[in-house]
Amino acid sequence: MEPASHPILEFDPTREAMIEPARVYKLLDVPEHCVICFFREVIEKVVQEKQAKIVATHQWEDGLHHLYETEYKGKRLAFIHPGVGGPMAAGILEDIIAHGCRKFIVCGGCGVLEKEIAVGHLIVVSGAVRDEGTSYHYLPPSREVTANPRGVAALETALKKKGLPYLTGKTWTTDAPYRETAAKVALRKNEGCLTVEMEAASFMAVAEFRKAILGQVLYGGDDLSGDEWSDRDWVARTDVRENLFWLAAEACLSL
Repeated sequence: MEPASHPILEFDPTREAMIEPARVYKLLDVPEHCVICFFREVIEKVVQEKQAKIVATHQWEDGLHHLYETEYKGKRLAFIHPGVGGPMAAGILEDIIAHGCRKFIVCGGCGVLEKEIAVGHLIVVSGAVRDEGTSYHYLPPSREVTANPRGVAALETALKKKGLPYLTGKTWTTDAPYRETAAKVALRKNEGCLTVEMEAASFMAVAEFRKAILGQVLYGGDDLSGDEWSDRDWVARTDVRENLFWLAAEACLSL
């Protein structure tokens, strides 16, 4: 390879890396459908109430990440917490793809860039501005990555079935939540971004590279649309978080 002006632009399309997940992790008898959930308290509740079993465990430096399996509406369903941030989330996704999961719905929270998006309002991610690093190792450099249309459609169908209001739109994926400046917020809003979070672009890039299907739904959290940031006590919305897990499960199993 020839060096580029910046290392992040040196995309290498070679399919196999030095540490290739399929050579590190065994293909297992796991569900092909998997919910990736950022709500640890919801995962703990589902594990307890549904007596979910551990089918694989991955040890990262922050601790153990269990891949669980349960039965939902007569079908096998896996679920896992991916950690926080694009690099770890992408790594966990790589691990479970290597085990045999192929169809994913991600559920999480986000900051909102439009004040009209209330706490708890749902947003189906249609694409992401790639203001992070991980996606550039999976796809050629570009400003945005587009969500898999099958993942988007599955979520929209599940939401319409339940009669839930939602938006479909673009998100801003960043590695640096403490560098979301007013100027950058304005720029992303002008690009059409409704939300900001830390993993969507990375998830979509890995899924596209590995030819997996992935959709993502977020709920409106803290507000970055005004002159000052507002937390809005968004992580306390326990009902929204639990309901979103089961919505993601229904959408995932429809893929």
